[in-house]
Amino acid sequence: MFSASSLQLGLIGDNIAQSLSPRLHRLAGTQAGLSVTYDRLVPAELAMSLKQVFQYCQNTGYRGINVTYPYKEAVVEMLRIDDPLVRPIGAINTVVFEEDGAVGYNTDYSGFIAAYRAARGDVETGPVLLIGAGGVGRAVAFGLAALGTKDLRLMDRDIDKAIELANALKTAAPDVNITTADTFDTSAPGAAGLINCTPVGMVGYEGTPLPESAMSDAVWAFDAVYTPVKTRFLSDAARQGLQIISGWELFFHQGVRAWALFANRPVDEAHLRKSLQQSGDIE
Repeated sequence: MFSASSLQLGLIGDNIAQSLSPRLHRLAGTQAGLSVTYDRLVPAELAMSLKQVFQYCQNTGYRGINVTYPYKEAVVEMLRIDDPLVRPIGAINTVVFEEDGAVGYNTDYSGFIAAYRAARGDVETGPVLLIGAGGVGRAVAFGLAALGTKDLRLMDRDIDKAIELANALKTAAPDVNITTADTFDTSAPGAAGLINCTPVGMVGYEGTPLPESAMSDAVWAFDAVYTPVKTRFLSDAARQGLQIISGWELFFHQGVRAWALFANRPVDEAHLRKSLQQSGDIE
């Protein structure tokens, strides 16, 4: 078990200037009586490759790191994954540096399940259109399978990525009917759930991956983007009367689970949420 009075943590990703992860982990540290350093680590700004940044963190006293777009899949080869439920996802967002090496986890997977349950309880997902087959898309797809989704439509501009994810998911969850597409024309009609797992809509990538006109059959919508919290995708969905699950909820739940892995200490989730809200990090 890890025990220390301070933690050095970080986030590897691009376009992360507005990430709330540093604030979440520092607030969790304050609550636990730990001094937490949490660095934003952008490979291009450091003039390093992903592998070089990873090795730097591993060799200079970091307890762990979070990994975000676009590195969640590429980082897999640099660590081991002990959890057999996480291994087939093929994407990692949390890394803990143990004495015997770097261990990868996916708290996007468990965080999405928690966010869905908090919003919709035991209500079935119904048919789901998931847009984006990258790192977070893979985690959410496996989360949907765990939630009992039986009809999953995967859409990605890179159809090969959608097909690759479909094949991985079919092996792990053969009961799920999975189709793939590179446009929404055939995949949106009849979908009860709409999910954006692309960077479209975040700061620097303005827009929406799905026109409002394609949302008329849906019941609920989730956007993995949380900067800003109110994306155009969710605003359009709200206008259509859909139940909204914001990316902030995924951010919060995955962060709480990452903290537990980093610190081996519990956190008062209600207090942490309130602290983030008071600091203006929830709109």
